[in-house]
Amino acid sequence: MLRKTFLSAVLSLSLLAVAVIPSAVGAIPGEEKPLLTFPVLSDIHIQSWDPRSHQKFKAALADLRTIDPEADALVINGDLTNGMPADYAKLSELMKENPHPRKVFYTMGNHEFYKAWMDKDGSWNADAFPNGETEQASIGRFLRFSGGKKVYGDEVVNGFRFIFLGSEQYRQSDPSNLEDAWLSVEQLEFLKASLRKGAASGKPVFVFLHQPLPGTVSGTSFCCVNNRAIVQHEELTKILSAYPQAILFSGHTHWELKLPGTLVRNKFTMVNSSSVFQPWTDNGNGGEILTGPEESEGLYVEVYKDKVSIKGRDFYRQRWISEAEFTIP
Repeated sequence: MLRKTFLSAVLSLSLLAVAVIPSAVGAIPGEEKPLLTFPVLSDIHIQSWDPRSHQKFKAALADLRTIDPEADALVINGDLTNGMPADYAKLSELMKENPHPRKVFYTMGNHEFYKAWMDKDGSWNADAFPNGETEQASIGRFLRFSGGKKVYGDEVVNGFRFIFLGSEQYRQSDPSNLEDAWLSVEQLEFLKASLRKGAASGKPVFVFLHQPLPGTVSGTSFCCVNNRAIVQHEELTKILSAYPQAILFSGHTHWELKLPGTLVRNKFTMVNSSSVFQPWTDNGNGGEILTGPEESEGLYVEVYKDKVSIKGRDFYRQRWISEAEFTIP
C-alpha cells in the first residue's frame, strides 16, 4: 500500500459520535422488507500480479451474495486498483466471473493515480515521478472502466439518490495535494444541486467519496496530512451540514470497523468502510498497525421507510461485526 510514504498523524477537529440504536445481528426489524439494500466496499486494491487481492475480493462478493442475492446495488468507494492498465483488466475479469448486483457504482481513489509512480517497466520509481503519466490519463483510465463521463455524478436507485464524488487532481497539478481529494467548484456546485433534489424527496441521501473529512471517522487522525484529506474540506463540510439526511461513506483510512469511530455525526452522518484488501487498526500509541493478513471488511446497508441500518461485515469469518451495527432513525 505504501501508505507510510504519504500519511501522517494530525487531528484538530473533533465530532460527536452519533447516538444510534443497536441492530440485531442479521435480523430484519419486524420482518419488514427493506426498500433498498446495497453493500459498500472500498480499498479493494486489485493489482494484476497480486493473487491475494483477487482472492479477498472474490470472497467478499461471494459472502455478500450469500447474505443478499438480490441486493439493489454495489458501491466500490475508491482504490479499486493501483492505476495500471493490467489492474483494471484484472478487475474487469473478476467482475465478469463473480456474481454481484447488476448495478455497480465506482468512485475514484488516490491509488487510481498511482501509475505516475511506476516507470515503463512497471517498477516503483518515485524519483522519476510522474513517469510520463498525466492526471487526465489516470482519470480517463478510471472513466473507461467505470463507464462514467466525469469522476462525479449521481443516480437514483429505488427512489433514493446516490451521489458520487471524486478527486479531479493529483500531485502533477500541485505537489501539496498529496493523497487528498481535490474537488472543483463545478463539482461542489453539482453536489449542492443534487443534494437539493435528494432532500426534496424526504428520503436519506447517500454520498460517496473515497477520502474522509478530517477529524471525523476512525483513522482520520492519522491519514489526514495538514488536517484535511480533502483539499476543499471546509466547503464540503459546509455543504453537507445543511442536509441532516445526508450519509457520507468514505474509505481511505483502512481502519477496522470495530473501532469506536466507524460512524460519527455532526450535522450529518459519516461512515468509514474499512478495507476489503487490508484493514488497519489503532496501535494504542497514537499510530496505526496492520491487522491480520487474512482480515477483510465492508458494509451492508438496508433502508426501510423509517430507518437506515448499516452493518459491518467480516468477510474472512463470514459474520457480522457486532461493534459496527447501527440504525439511523
